[in-house]
Amino acid sequence: MRIDWSGLMQMGLGHLALHPGEFWSLTPIELRIMLGVDKASSPITRHRLEELSQAFPDVKKDADHGGY
Repeated sequence: MRIDWSGLMQMGLGHLALHPGEFWSLTPIELRIMLGVDKASSPITRHRLEELSQAFPDVKKDADHGGY
């Protein structure tokens, strides 16, 4: 994987106005969040919850397999 250090530095030092020490102390995910790349996803809808419930139904387990 090739990293565009020049572009990242321009965004971090220029666009975000970080000091060099601040820039270099960030993790890649922190930088992505600050740049708005990894925005939080929207809340789950009832329809999506129903889809997930059908795809991954709750299974009752007996005492030997983690149940009570």
